[in-house]
Amino acid sequence: MTYFEMVNKRQSCRSYDPARPVEQEKLARCLEAARLAPSACNSQPWRFTAVTGGEALSALRESVQGQGMNKFASDSPVMVVVSEERPNATEALGQRVKKQDFVSIDIGLATSQFCYQALEEGLSTCILGWFDEPKVKQIIGLPEQKRVRLVLTLGYAKEGDPIREKKRKELEKMGEIR
Repeated sequence: MTYFEMVNKRQSCRSYDPARPVEQEKLARCLEAARLAPSACNSQPWRFTAVTGGEALSALRESVQGQGMNKFASDSPVMVVVSEERPNATEALGQRVKKQDFVSIDIGLATSQFCYQALEEGLSTCILGWFDEPKVKQIIGLPEQKRVRLVLTLGYAKEGDPIREKKRKELEKMGEIR
């Protein structure tokens, strides 16, 4: 599959097959893809914590379902918490001088690479921004001063999970060539 085919195919999954576990080697390759993502000053200010079972998985599933959101997470066989690590001194200085949030950009790039590797492995993902951060921190043992930035669901899509048409802005409304 070409990269452009992957970009067209990847979508947020909201229907997982709970009976089909994710193989450890596939999960490891997704984590490796995130590890290899570019980052400002090679700071790599992220940590991916994959939870694959037990009470922690059940608790994480609950932590993303407040106010009726993300009910599909109940069937996700893996939850991945993406937390923010302290940037190295060069990136931190660059952020202050240039007034840019390089850490958030870096975390987005690493998350994207994780998700595209998952697609390559035949897995599906959904990137969640709706979660109970104090609860997630408690579940994975993240110190109070650290931030949870995203939670990912990961698994095999249920057979019959619909392919949805991508609804995006027209190219002319979001980009230009000069």
